Amino acid sequence: MSAQPKEILEKILGTLGFPVTVAEQKFGDDLMLDVQTDESGRLIGRAGQTLADLQYLVNRILFQQDQSAPKVMVDVGGYRAQARAELVKKAQEAAEKVRRWGDAVELEPLNAFDRRIVHQALKDDPDIETQSVEVDGTEKKALLLRPKRH
Repeated sequence: MSAQPKEILEKILGTLGFPVTVAEQKFGDDLMLDVQTDESGRLIGRAGQTLADLQYLVNRILFQQDQSAPKVMVDVGGYRAQARAELVKKAQEAAEKVRRWGDAVELEPLNAFDRRIVHQALKDDPDIETQSVEVDGTEKKALLLRPKRH
């Protein structure tokens, strides 16, 4: 692979004036770049939006250099890891409601990254199926959890 995700991220952040340390972690086929900095709040942004934009930029540059490059996740100070754990917990609680009451449960609108986390967290659940559904008036989609039809 000619594209080097860590170097790309370090160059972007260095050019923007952020003193950072970037650590690479492999998770199967995925690569996580964890940024350590004293200015983590500025890199995360409101509700993680700046972090999501940074991840998008890194992946676009990688794809331009090598179309077979795997997607890279970017985290700052463990923010995504913590947010992911909270999202999985919320999805499991919603799945428990579906099991208990037999009714569908709709989670709030989520971006594609977060919907994928929930789909992955519940994909092996024998009683629950997940589906992304359009939210009227927005470009976001919500997740619908319902009993699996056997």
